[in-house]
This record gives sequence, structure tokens and C-alpha cells, in this order.
Amino acid sequence: MDKKTIYFICTGNSCRSQMAEGWGKEILGEDWNIYSAGIETHGVNPKAIEAMKEVDIDISNHTSDLIDSDILKQSDLVVTLCSDADDNCPILPPNVKKEHWGFDDPAGKEWPEFQRVRDE
Repeated sequence: MDKKTIYFICTGNSCRSQMAEGWGKEILGEDWNIYSAGIETHGVNPKAIEAMKEVDIDISNHTSDLIDSDILKQSDLVVTLCSDADDNCPILPPNVKKEHWGFDDPAGKEWPEFQRVRDE
């Protein structure tokens, strides 16, 4: 049986989608392909790495990546995590399901905001 694929997308692939990828890998394990990307790349936010480290999930080896059209087309589920990504998500083939889970952007905010977004 082929693995299913989830692709988390936000604006800069810096915080929200990175944390979502970390949670996805932690919860779904090796049974799923879990990826994240952005409309732009802003680098992985060090506070996102620290926030996930607090819950014993290591995302320190993640990279900030642009949307890959091959992964996008082969995904079973694309999840946009902000309105910018939702509005600017490329057109998906009919076999790819898309959902929008809106999260606040913790970038540039105080530490508790990273923890709050992580825990949502």
C-alpha cells in the first residue's frame, strides 16, 4: 500500500507549516509522507524549533522550502494554514483534497504566542 501524503502550506514556511509538519510526523509516523512549504521562504524560525523542542519534537533539521509542484500534485491532502496561502495556493488536480486550517502567525511575536500556536 502506498503512503498517503499531506502537504502543509503557509506564507513563508517558517513557523506554522514547520510546526504542523513536526506534529504530522510525530502523530502519523512512518505511515504517511508529511511535507511543508511556503509561497515564499523565510527560513525556519528558531523560536518554532524551540517551541517544538519543548514537546520533544525535533524540527531543527527542517528547511524552508518553496511549494514543489510535484509534491503538490501527488498529495492526498493539502492544508493551508493562513489566508495568504489559501488565497495563493496553486490550482490543485481534482484528486487532491484541500483544507484550510487558519492559524495566527507567531513570527515577530513574544514567546507565549509560539507556544499557543504550537498547541492549537
